[in-house]
Amino acid sequence: MSNLLRTIFFMPNLIGGLILGFIWQFIFVNVFNAVGQSLGQEWMMGWLSNSTTGFWGMVIIMAWQMAGYVMVIYIAGLQNVPPELNEAAKIDGANAWQRIKLITFPMIRPSFTISLFLTLSNSFKLFDQNLALTNGGPGNATQMLALNIYQTAFSYNKMNLAQAKAVIFFVFVCIITLVQVYMTKKDEVEA
Repeated sequence: MSNLLRTIFFMPNLIGGLILGFIWQFIFVNVFNAVGQSLGQEWMMGWLSNSTTGFWGMVIIMAWQMAGYVMVIYIAGLQNVPPELNEAAKIDGANAWQRIKLITFPMIRPSFTISLFLTLSNSFKLFDQNLALTNGGPGNATQMLALNIYQTAFSYNKMNLAQAKAVIFFVFVCIITLVQVYMTKKDEVEA
């Protein structure tokens, strides 16, 4: 049963970004509008036509897509915590919170490092979901960096400017992710 649930939660990660964007576009435009009209809730209508809700729509789609992948990483980390450590702490009189705080959290720290690295770098590189969901609209308010670079190159035909943006973007993402990995890796504990 647990393997079936893992598969179900992991499935959104297997769906391509464009298809995922179009599925969620249908949900935000048609389903949210229908539910909003039937319940008389104005905030549910026009999600992708507003810059604030359009941005949060992309946050929702990325969280939904990455949740299963991150869950698999954390499950693997939790399964690698030696049960002997928890048993020894329990015998020594540690309560449940102390065992979680002093044993489980430090032992799953590598999973935290990997998950944060993957979600952070994927968030910066968000392209296909952005293209399918809002195409940067309304008025480029939800245009992420990768989509901006793409449109600079292929919509405005400014290849040199797009290449310069891409190099700066690459360096920026490298610096951010290297700092993140350094900061989280220094507190890791070996089993």
